Amino acid sequence: MSELPGKPLSAPTSDNVPRDTVAFDGPVTGDPLALLEPLDRALARPGPAVIVSTSGSTGRPKKTVLTTQALTASGRATERATAGPGQWLLCLPAHYVAGVQVLARSVLAGTTPVLMAPGPFTPEGFARAASEMNHETRYVSVVPTQLQRILDPADGAPHREAVNALARFDAILVGGSALSPALARQARAAGLTLISTYGMSETCGGCVYNGRPLDTVRIRTVPDDAADDLSHFTSPSSHGPGEGRIWLGGHVVAGGYLDDPRQTGEHFRVIDGQRWYRTDDLGSIDDDGGLSVLGRTDDVINTGGIKVSAGVVTAALTSHPRVRGALVVPVPDAEWGHAVAALVVPRDGEFTNELRRELTDLVREHHGSPAVPKYWRCVAELPLLSTGKPDRRAAAQLFDTADADADAPRPENG
Repeated sequence: MSELPGKPLSAPTSDNVPRDTVAFDGPVTGDPLALLEPLDRALARPGPAVIVSTSGSTGRPKKTVLTTQALTASGRATERATAGPGQWLLCLPAHYVAGVQVLARSVLAGTTPVLMAPGPFTPEGFARAASEMNHETRYVSVVPTQLQRILDPADGAPHREAVNALARFDAILVGGSALSPALARQARAAGLTLISTYGMSETCGGCVYNGRPLDTVRIRTVPDDAADDLSHFTSPSSHGPGEGRIWLGGHVVAGGYLDDPRQTGEHFRVIDGQRWYRTDDLGSIDDDGGLSVLGRTDDVINTGGIKVSAGVVTAALTSHPRVRGALVVPVPDAEWGHAVAALVVPRDGEFTNELRRELTDLVREHHGSPAVPKYWRCVAELPLLSTGKPDRRAAAQLFDTADADADAPRPENG
């Protein structure tokens, strides 16, 4: 790996973490509201306040240390970007960063969140929980799958009571995975105040709203071969908009990984006195400073020597009006090394030859022939992790290249 810009952030150590730091190392047992008091105490002093454990894409556990400074900066920036302090509805697991933030933002706002009943997410349960809210200003964080179950369920009929409940929220933060254009259009048509968010545990959750950074956040896209060229950070106007690995900077950046100096140094850097987080995502910045996330660095599929972004192909597929959902993954291929494979959830349940031809033409037109999926699977629902994010590993296992549907066009390698 090339030398990284700036200096590595010093990793926090167990010896230096206050005893009243709130640690989330698995599903919360008992009432999540019982965490409000210890969170209030932790956020009343400087230093580490919360530790969130994540497995990451490699499965290696990482303990991200969120400081009072970072959580407060994030919470106040969210208030400024929306309608001010308000009441939150918790319908995500409390031990994931989005759930932690519902609790932390409630502490900062001085309000008591409302919890959905335990169990799988249902539109009926969401509507019941929303009816218990009593604050004039209301917020909720959801993943796209939850929003789709309300607006675009498999039977095609939106859950009217839940849609009406969503319309009462001053902001609906949607994150965790990409929001399809079709679902965004349905939300706008229903009059919902939707905010598509981008972020991760290391940035206290979402820190880019509708492609724009919060007012305490800075964004750069830096090629990995830029080495220690600090001009990308200190003088962004000198190189203008561009594409590369996404770096996020500002007060919302976490304090590093607990007792892990190597990974902390690889991802957390200090440049001109400011913390930056080097993400595992690729993105582009347009002329107006808007960020588009193109996919993960490890989601790039090398097929016959040509690199294809699984994220951009997924986005192309989900832009089709007859597609409810899609997920693109690499699968082993004897001829090409890896091939592009696509799971598709058709809106009418049928993956016809006509639809496949239309999707093939759509991907080829926007991203070229090598990006066209070679293997296709029609599924009723995408496999999901407990977070509501797509389960890429399970998706890849659904493809058996011996009997998978192979589309006629093959990658063209020049």
